[in-house]
Amino acid sequence: MIRTLTRRYTLRTSSSCNRTRMSSDNSGKYHQNLIPDANDDDDGMDIRNEEQSMVHQNVGAGTPHHDLQSDMEMMKERFAKLLLGEDMSGGGKGVYSALALSNAVTNLAASIFGEKGKLEPLAPERKARWRKEMDWLLSVTDHIVEFVPSQQISKDGTNMEVMVTRQRSDLLANIPGLLKLDAILIETLDNFGQEQEFWYVSKNENQDMDNSSQRDDKWWHPIVKVPENGLSETSRKRLQYQKESVNQVLKAAMNINAQVLSEIQIPESYIDSLPKNGRESLGDSIYKSITVDSFDPLQFLSAMDFSTEHKVLDFKNRIEASILIWKRKMNQKDGWNPWGSGISSGKRELFEVRAETILLLLKQQFPGVAQSSLDISKIQENRDVGLAIQESYSRVLESLAFSVMSRIEDVLHADSLTRTQRCSEIDCSGDTDTLGIK
Repeated sequence: MIRTLTRRYTLRTSSSCNRTRMSSDNSGKYHQNLIPDANDDDDGMDIRNEEQSMVHQNVGAGTPHHDLQSDMEMMKERFAKLLLGEDMSGGGKGVYSALALSNAVTNLAASIFGEKGKLEPLAPERKARWRKEMDWLLSVTDHIVEFVPSQQISKDGTNMEVMVTRQRSDLLANIPGLLKLDAILIETLDNFGQEQEFWYVSKNENQDMDNSSQRDDKWWHPIVKVPENGLSETSRKRLQYQKESVNQVLKAAMNINAQVLSEIQIPESYIDSLPKNGRESLGDSIYKSITVDSFDPLQFLSAMDFSTEHKVLDFKNRIEASILIWKRKMNQKDGWNPWGSGISSGKRELFEVRAETILLLLKQQFPGVAQSSLDISKIQENRDVGLAIQESYSRVLESLAFSVMSRIEDVLHADSLTRTQRCSEIDCSGDTDTLGIK
């Protein structure tokens, strides 16, 4: 492991790095191991080229020797904890390696970003730590490989097909995309280091401020202040552009996270905890609304009470449970089973489609809602290291993107209130173009 990770600090002109063959798992298709074998041969493949790796680490040729030694010691300590499943006592009570890596990514993101209350760049030391330690964790994916056929010419000129190892296809597709989303978010935060037309004050510094200028659902955040006439048109357009850019990052991270979670096997413990039918899971009122002849998902959601995050999460849990129940009933048609009912398979399939539509709209309407019981159960019981890293990385980027977008909305909200108040004071008489109010 130390040989493999030390190579990331070495400048090379070649774009390829060493790769280690992994031992086969039970399926015989994917191969993954948290501990690379130092004696295995290299196959010359790497998802990230040397330049991208060096940028992500923020490490250059002039790195002092003592800093390198310190990083090596820290790296050994971190991976020792991961290999022991977070149980440093050595008592064998640690969690799966997949969950240990997932927790490591989540905890790292929490310590670096926390709850972003302001739009401001990351401190240089925090940014360097994020890039360096994420590169350590992502290095594990270099050794999750699969066999693929390749053409090879022998010394006598014979063309033959051999099996070679290549990074697993889902990692090849998602890890570069997640790195790009990561870079966009960091760059967006860096852009707010320039001189801005808005600033923040604490509640203690601004006790005389009108409470209407601060959103009730974000009372713990610093208060945003803008000039008396509001933001300039240039600043407002730039904020709108940044908001749209971060929103695209949010959607991309959500899509990757949803895709990865769909590939993780549903634990039997979660299935055993489900009710025996969809009506019991949803409740009579919601069940009747979904199973009516004429169904409008938007109208249905508008009638629901989503006044608190707890109510949104509870509804999400009910919908996901009902979808799984209906799917299992359709898949278990032969013989007696406890999931059977008198509803026809056609109607059950229709109910499932409606529930999935509601779930999709719910996730779009509340992107920052906490993880559902099904998602938590999958993450805790998952044993696939590759899926664990993809899920946790996409999840923390999704959370960061949502936080940044919310802070931009706070500034735009304060600007809108200021311009509206200014307009009422000077009696705009219908001519609001001067203040930029549409």
